Amino acid sequence: MQLFLEQVLNGLQFGMTLLLMASGLTLVFGIMNLINLAHGSLFMLGAFAGATVVAWSGSFLLGLLAGVVTAGLAGMAMEALVLRRLYRRDHLDQVLATFGLILLFNEAVRVIWGRRPLGLTLPDWLAGSVEILPGVGYPVFRLAVIAVGLAVMAGLWWLVMRTRLGMRIRAGASDREMIGALGVNITALYTLVFGLGACLAGLAGVMAAPFIAVQSGMGEDILILTFVVIVIGGIGSLRGAVAGALLIGLADTLGRVYLPDLLRLWLPPATADGAGAALASMTIYLLMALVLALRPRGLFGDAG
Repeated sequence: MQLFLEQVLNGLQFGMTLLLMASGLTLVFGIMNLINLAHGSLFMLGAFAGATVVAWSGSFLLGLLAGVVTAGLAGMAMEALVLRRLYRRDHLDQVLATFGLILLFNEAVRVIWGRRPLGLTLPDWLAGSVEILPGVGYPVFRLAVIAVGLAVMAGLWWLVMRTRLGMRIRAGASDREMIGALGVNITALYTLVFGLGACLAGLAGVMAAPFIAVQSGMGEDILILTFVVIVIGGIGSLRGAVAGALLIGLADTLGRVYLPDLLRLWLPPATADGAGAALASMTIYLLMALVLALRPRGLFGDAG
């Protein structure tokens, strides 16, 4: 029971990291109809900026702020200089342009920070563990990631559904020409939305940095998982991003822990361990295939 509870929390923590990434990408695609493959590069920039400032200042909160601001500014600059010209172009043009940005960001990171991976050391107040049940401890930072993910999602829901800016964002997603004719500066609105998505990617990068090596190209792997989340949840749906991220986080974590043990019920231990590890790495893609077979537009594809 203790192991199951720990793995469920690990799955929620992984799902929250994916959710921060997927929500930003969903905002950009759902509102601006833009496929941004360079979203993972903003995750990487946030992680590098955060790790650098934490190493320099010793303050994790300053590093978190630096990662979010750096990714946000880089995202808005990218939108203004490159992506703004692609809104009315074919999605293939957007894919090719943003793929070129991935290569540009990776080389820029190697020039600035070098090829050696960076690490992010947690401060004492985040490095310990807390007792979640009698005799059951759990790392404080993993709980902090879950709490930050929940807080960000609540704030994003309030922003989109309960504010005048959110009303303009939703209107812009439905009819860009009409809201522009009503006097809303659609160009500034799109830059703001893109910057918000970039900030979420930078936040995800800093929160993931203590678990992974901060290095050039680190955004590509999580970008693939983020697209799986979006496809499962439904393209352009924030509710779908939440559902998809939690499903992927739990399925990946629980699959890696329990599939080998489950296969040992029918197979020899060595064979079960090998087959279980291979099957666990495919779990999320099998889940995606199952969801698309039942609901081709994703779980909330029609909700928007």
